[in-house]
Amino acid sequence: MVKICCIGAGYVGGPTMAVIAFKCPAIEVAVVDISVARIAAWNSDQLPIYEPGLEDIVTQCRGKNLFFSTEVEKNVSEADIIFVSVNTPTKTRGLGAGKAADLTYWESAARMIADVSKNDKIVVEKSTVPVKTAEAIEKILTHNSNGIKYQILSNPEFLAEGTAIQDLFNPDRVLIGGRETPGGQKAIQALKEVYAHWVPEDRIICTNLWSAELSKLAANAFLAQRISSVNAMSALCEATGADVTQVSHAVGKDTRVGSKFLNASVGFGGSCFQKDILSLVYICECNGLKEVANYWKQVIQVNDYQKNRFVNRVVSSMFNTVSGKKIAILGFAFKKDTGDTRETPAIDVCKGLLGDNANLSIYDPQVTEDQIRKDLSMKKFDWDNPIHLQPMSPTVMKQLNVVWDAYAATKGAHGLCLLTEWDEFKTLDFKKIYDNMQKPAFVFDGRNIVDEQKLREIGFIVYSIGKPLDGWLKDMPAVA
Repeated sequence: MVKICCIGAGYVGGPTMAVIAFKCPAIEVAVVDISVARIAAWNSDQLPIYEPGLEDIVTQCRGKNLFFSTEVEKNVSEADIIFVSVNTPTKTRGLGAGKAADLTYWESAARMIADVSKNDKIVVEKSTVPVKTAEAIEKILTHNSNGIKYQILSNPEFLAEGTAIQDLFNPDRVLIGGRETPGGQKAIQALKEVYAHWVPEDRIICTNLWSAELSKLAANAFLAQRISSVNAMSALCEATGADVTQVSHAVGKDTRVGSKFLNASVGFGGSCFQKDILSLVYICECNGLKEVANYWKQVIQVNDYQKNRFVNRVVSSMFNTVSGKKIAILGFAFKKDTGDTRETPAIDVCKGLLGDNANLSIYDPQVTEDQIRKDLSMKKFDWDNPIHLQPMSPTVMKQLNVVWDAYAATKGAHGLCLLTEWDEFKTLDFKKIYDNMQKPAFVFDGRNIVDEQKLREIGFIVYSIGKPLDGWLKDMPAVA
């Protein structure tokens, strides 16, 4: 029986290994992590992450050919194929601070693999890593090999949170990069055979190592670029009276452009987009490509501009102050159908409003109060470190209240901000909400999910990103 071990039981490792176990009953899959709490959650009825369809798969396979364990060294030693899916946070100090990926955890994993291995291994990069990481890992393993042969493969993930299981079941492509040597090609074939249990062969793309590593960064950069492009247009639409929804629909009808990732919003979030672009910027700078680095940097700058613009719109609309006012925040996850809050635009929006002394009442159907408080008290890149290295007890914020109902969040509020496009927010009883809010009552729609005309008829003053401005807002600056 082929044995697979994945180091790292997070958003990538857990779901990916669960699907491999589900699709390949003859393969034994172990997911290992040093976090006792995380492994305990994977072995419980309350999984540590929320993804539609994940619980069913884990329940069916767990204890049969899918195992979650803290016995890292034992499982690594026994495995034929080792996936490494550890954190690669952005460095906060030293060379490349604020841009370069910190490969501390990756290097530790590589050294541990070298220490405990007793037979030849295929080591697979699953974390998003900078180009040439495989080469560095290869050197560590080779210099500590004790006669054992290692083949390094790059197999980047292309999962979208909220649809991760669907993406794993029916991927656009599976990318496997390896050395162009007989040993490298044999390792590629071994991993290809795993995916071939359910993925059509024409969707399994084999490349060299560097192409696979760069393809992941490039894919995320292109997607983020589209979001920043339509968000830049949304600012121009507001200034001119155009409707960004109509503009993006017209643009998306061009088959060369396509309609995906053209929805204007308060900004992009998630664990990958910003981090991968910063990594790409750093690689460009290291290779003397200053103009290329500046081009990609602008994608992040527009995203930051969009979040600041939203906060300024809220404050300027409400008589230029939100001090002491209750503002309801509906949605904290970075998008619907996930409980993930990493780099969610809601963090910067909430921090901006708290900075003006607003009282926030937050509701999200999938995000816990502890997570919200932690996110709002953490420094910029803390979230991407392992859980045991994150701040344990969030700072007490008296201006913050987390509730488990949209109506409780909005009761007595001066304004409400829609920051995640949860389906349940589209069917709220806005008349009931309006009746229980302070007047004038404001709605700031950061996801363009409400019918602004209907809300105006109820009595709300409505701001929707990139839409023609409410008469109330027209003479108020969007940027301070």
